[in-house]
Amino acid sequence: MEKNSNVTEFILLGLSQNKNIEILCFVLFLFCYIAIWTGNLLIMISIMFSQLIDQPMYFLLNYLSLSDLCYTSTVTPKLMADLLAERKTISYSNCMIQLFTTHFFGGIEIFILTGMAYDRYVAICTPLHYTAMMNRQKCNAIITACCTGGFIHSASQFLLTIFLPFCGPNEIDHYFCDIYPLLKLSCSNTQIMGFLVIANSGLIALVTFVILILSYFFILYTIRGYSVESRHKALSTCSSHVMVVVLFFAPSLFIYIRPATTFPEDKVFALFYTIIAPMFNPLIYTLRNTEMKNALRKVWCRQIVLKGK
Repeated sequence: MEKNSNVTEFILLGLSQNKNIEILCFVLFLFCYIAIWTGNLLIMISIMFSQLIDQPMYFLLNYLSLSDLCYTSTVTPKLMADLLAERKTISYSNCMIQLFTTHFFGGIEIFILTGMAYDRYVAICTPLHYTAMMNRQKCNAIITACCTGGFIHSASQFLLTIFLPFCGPNEIDHYFCDIYPLLKLSCSNTQIMGFLVIANSGLIALVTFVILILSYFFILYTIRGYSVESRHKALSTCSSHVMVVVLFFAPSLFIYIRPATTFPEDKVFALFYTIIAPMFNPLIYTLRNTEMKNALRKVWCRQIVLKGK
């Protein structure tokens, strides 16, 4: 099918048509974006300049923070600019780029979270083999696999969308270019495309979520015979990861596991995995993790001492 090129730009309807609400949202999201950059950079610097970088869990956490920064940066700056703009538009080319990058970094984040769950499973369920199974070579292989998986997922979404004909209207009822709102605008029959999107985004989110739940089920089963102190220590290393998983996967599953339809609530749920989760990840991993807090103190206290000399 030859792609219809009548539409050269899209109009983003955004979160609200009320200017006062938009200004309030701008201030809120500006604070969130600053918090995302500050928190994730603190984690990355603290890990890279401490001994935590040698531990697989923190090695993966370092890349999770990097993917958080990249992921939210594909959406948040454009969202904030549109909140102050009279006319919220995005060119067709930039829309396709945003679609590709959001799913690329979002896919990487999903797979890194799965890799972190595997790390906790090995550490708790097979501790004697942990050093051999989670060496630096294995960690590098996990990151490579995450990036490859994210690219395949994103390229599939991109190829499903790039050949869709758009004859008008060109109003996207969302604050960024995503697959379901674009399918709704296409002037072709998108039923098959909708099923392919579910098979891609929906099943990836569902399968990885099930894997994560199973990994924690096996962890709970393994530690049932541990002492109270040992159980508390094992669970404390996993509780932060579980909170991050719930924040990211719950809204993702709500949007992508259903047929190709859009609801007004989608925009609110999308805020959770594009802005809220990347903002809370640093807080969850630092406030609930003693090793991370100690690393923050050592690295930043050392910097203060060096500047004072």
